[in-house]
Amino acid sequence: MKSSWRLTLMILLVVGVLLALTLDASAQCSMCRAALSGSNNEKFLRGFNTGVLVLLLPPVSIFCSIFIILRKHSGGGPGKDRDNQELDS
Repeated sequence: MKSSWRLTLMILLVVGVLLALTLDASAQCSMCRAALSGSNNEKFLRGFNTGVLVLLLPPVSIFCSIFIILRKHSGGGPGKDRDNQELDS
């Protein structure tokens, strides 16, 4: 039970840090940046960056979900051995 709270807390912490770091990140590839550099519309550029970040969320969420499911259903792991040692003591 304790390890599930730790995992949840760690995931929330990582997500929070990533969100804090991406607030002023430029989410454009070099070709998109070159194509949009001639535009002087600041609102459009900010919306484009936000759109790129929003399109990045589903693949990252799917990857994280698969990783969590595989970790949860794996036969052995560092958390599994530690739990058994605590019960023996």
